[in-house]
Amino acid sequence: MLENLRVLIVDDEILLTESLEIILSVKGGMNVVGVARDGKEALKLLSAVTADLALIDLKMNGMDGVELIRHIRKEYPMIKTLVLTTFYDEKDIAGAIQNGADGYILKDSGLETIISAIENVMAGRSIIDEKVMKRLSEFITREQNTGPPAGLKGLTKRELEICSMIAKGFSNEQMAEALFISAGTVKNHISSIYEKTGLRSRAKLTASYIDLTKP
Repeated sequence: MLENLRVLIVDDEILLTESLEIILSVKGGMNVVGVARDGKEALKLLSAVTADLALIDLKMNGMDGVELIRHIRKEYPMIKTLVLTTFYDEKDIAGAIQNGADGYILKDSGLETIISAIENVMAGRSIIDEKVMKRLSEFITREQNTGPPAGLKGLTKRELEICSMIAKGFSNEQMAEALFISAGTVKNHISSIYEKTGLRSRAKLTASYIDLTKP
């Protein structure tokens, strides 16, 4: 599935990008079409090459990863974006996902996890590292009593409850059991949430709990 996948690497760590280029090419059979040191350089490359996936760090000198993801989503909507970074505070996660990142994994994940994440993202599935999800869950638990974020206002009490459980990693079956409702009812609530919010994945619902204006 990944053979000849065209990948753009965006990271200012030279040793890491050199290693990734070799690993993705040799182990994954992918075609690394370019390496950029920041977002501005990446956009310049994208005007000259075609990529299927951009593998993006967040913290770089010059244009950072979040801003790059925003540009790619607007200018190159067919390109998938996968964050590969060491940073995972709440604002980093929310900024990346709310601006359209298809996945978010950490650099210490290991080769197999990185390749698996790429496969999932290219198959249309949103991927968030377990450590990142745990960080979000902890944040949500702390902030639950402050009221729903602006993007989730208008949802019913039950829908907000389900949003919270989604963000904490509950499956549909687990939510059904905890709420004493059927899995089909849970699915209907999730469909309603997607319709009301315009958010189309669990990752984006999770990110919507984070208030980017907080210090």
